[in-house]
Amino acid sequence: MKFAICNEIFRDWKLEDVFSYAAKIGYHGLEIAPLTIANAVTDIPAGQRKEIRDAAARSGVEIAGIHWVLVKPEGLYMNHPDRGIRERTANYFCELVDFCADLGGKVMVVGSPKQRNVMPEVTRERALEWAAGTFRSAVARAEKRQVTICFEPLAPAETNFINTAREAIQFVGGFHSPRFKIILDVKAMCSESRPIPEIIRESWPHFAHFHANDKNLKGPGFGEVDFMPIAAALKEVGYDGFVSVEVFNFEEGAEAIATQSLDYLKRVFG
Repeated sequence: MKFAICNEIFRDWKLEDVFSYAAKIGYHGLEIAPLTIANAVTDIPAGQRKEIRDAAARSGVEIAGIHWVLVKPEGLYMNHPDRGIRERTANYFCELVDFCADLGGKVMVVGSPKQRNVMPEVTRERALEWAAGTFRSAVARAEKRQVTICFEPLAPAETNFINTAREAIQFVGGFHSPRFKIILDVKAMCSESRPIPEIIRESWPHFAHFHANDKNLKGPGFGEVDFMPIAAALKEVGYDGFVSVEVFNFEEGAEAIATQSLDYLKRVFG
């Protein structure tokens, strides 16, 4: 199994130093939040993109992909009633696909709970229709650039739009594209009524990325979630993508989070 870690954990570190450190302690990849580099990916020129890709190559780690994609710039929303906002978001999704591909990344994770909540005056059916329209051009771009867009089901505490793996699979399935799949996230799956291994088995082969964390918002092994059956289920279905550490509580510090999460994952995956 290949292990990656998300770069926002390293807060004020230079990206080159993150690559080097991740490689030194044994990670295979790094997942990048564009907001840690610039306000918008359109502000990152081709030369800088090449520098980032080259720095990763020198360190010996892959750029697994990108995530946290709609936090910045402000004003983006995938199912907003305003067509102009949806069109700007659709165009930005295409820019994100290009950015991911230019870095050599393979997956683009779309969670963005605050940029997809169904507004009070909007029906669920209309929200699904608008969101599908917002993704259409990006999915076509992803097919050309060999990037897989991964839609993330998130807990009801985070968003009221697409909360389960089943709902996410139904949404992406309407595109009939090998470049539009879902991501499974342990924290998010903890909100479902079914056991996580069952969700993994039922969701295969519709997911193309996997986030490792705990329902307490910390890294794998820092809480109560037992990853042994999770690892067994991923092996059983034949998943060969990245298992990527994504946390939301950084109190232990970057180095402790990175090293202890990886040590735990290596133990449970064998």
